[in-house]
Amino acid sequence: MNKITGIVILPLFSCMAMGATTEKKQTPNLLFVFPDQMRAQTLGFLGEEKVRTPVLDRFASQGVYFSNAISNYPVSSPTRAMIMSGQYPHHNKVVGNCTNLTEKIGCELPKSTRCWSDVLKDQGYSLGYIGKWHLDSPREPFINTSNNAGDVKWNEWCSPDRRHGFTYWHAYGTYDQHLRPMYWDTNDTRENFKYFDEWGPEHEANKAIDFIKDKTGQIREKGKPFALVISMNPPHTGYNLVPQKYKDLYKDIPLESLVTKPNIPPAGTKWGDHYRKNIKDYYAAITGVDEQFGRILQALEEEGLADNTIVVFTSDHGDCIGIHEEVTKNNWYEEAMRVPLIIRFPGKLKPHHDDILLSTIDIYPTMLGLMGFAASIPGEVDGYNFANYLVTGKGEKPGSQWYMRVDNEKSDFGLRGIRTERYTFVIDHPESKPETILLFDRKTDPYEMKNIANENPAQVEELSQKLKVTLIKYNDPWLNNRKLFD
Repeated sequence: MNKITGIVILPLFSCMAMGATTEKKQTPNLLFVFPDQMRAQTLGFLGEEKVRTPVLDRFASQGVYFSNAISNYPVSSPTRAMIMSGQYPHHNKVVGNCTNLTEKIGCELPKSTRCWSDVLKDQGYSLGYIGKWHLDSPREPFINTSNNAGDVKWNEWCSPDRRHGFTYWHAYGTYDQHLRPMYWDTNDTRENFKYFDEWGPEHEANKAIDFIKDKTGQIREKGKPFALVISMNPPHTGYNLVPQKYKDLYKDIPLESLVTKPNIPPAGTKWGDHYRKNIKDYYAAITGVDEQFGRILQALEEEGLADNTIVVFTSDHGDCIGIHEEVTKNNWYEEAMRVPLIIRFPGKLKPHHDDILLSTIDIYPTMLGLMGFAASIPGEVDGYNFANYLVTGKGEKPGSQWYMRVDNEKSDFGLRGIRTERYTFVIDHPESKPETILLFDRKTDPYEMKNIANENPAQVEELSQKLKVTLIKYNDPWLNNRKLFD
């Protein structure tokens, strides 16, 4: 079994000898940080967009940066379930976002699923989860929070028996009031949530620092290695709910200098104006996340834990913000699919940039492989363990990545596709309309402006067969009655 992970190590700290060998083998800690809806193009060191990310820029120089990492299903709950379970949606049951509308089809992470955290719990780890979870379906009587006020209910408590080994808990289902977030603590009942008058990422960084430093000796389990997840909500919508100090960093930048890519609709159009209205706040939130990530890394350093901690930074998916007239995510464009992924493991992973086609489905097995627990990866895991490749630079690399959008109630409809180093290929199969075939050559058309499927039948056939192999391998019900494959 092979797997992929997005982990990075920051050159922020002088005592970390990157690439050096450690004299004695220790069980590594794990720090997993992932903001929501941060697209890959917004890492400052890439120079693609004018975003300030000094911490991540340094961190990428000390770890492995993956330039081709993607979210296989760029929506919150499905991606989170793939990261936790290592399984595709039709295997882990999370075929869409967990809401009251999908609750009736059992759309939530099952208690019986053996997550990577369950494996680490059995290996003697102390586990903590901070921030957004979004893997439980809302049920009546619905929690009395603002995002449960409409017809669609989003937020739900995660009971202790559904936390998959996490014994420290400061989290919520999903809640987008970033300047006044709400959380359930470890021992809180369903009705006993709390609000905090702090920006979400700053509050979560404070909690993460408390966990790492554990001054009372009662937050982490004594004498055990730890694994800590910090799941920040920004830069998710509402973009404007970000502290002014981060907004001020962008206020004097001419707006049109941030709107230069040809796939951004022009001013005066619905989505062009939407992009222009929100892009500075989106960048401000990313800069804020970057600063809070730096505070967490500094705590690792101060506690002498940096050299023996694997740090992973990634996101669940990206955000179009109106690019290609797409409001946010749940599409095949690079702005939605590609995610930042950086892994740092001092003394084990040599810092470099890697273009391997990694997917979120591979994070689970790759993390366990890097931590020395490859033998404990469950057989039902769909992803691959790429740990040996990351350490040695040798081994087979994937030739493609699987893209999907699932019709929640009719699993044999929806979208499926293949992303290769050069092409993005998608078949849209709605229930009551003809199939649409999309093909983009990202080498000649990096902004995916022209669908070239009709004039490239040979390439369509080749990629169709690649997709068919994947669908058969993972027993995807979408394959039923696919006329294209007859």
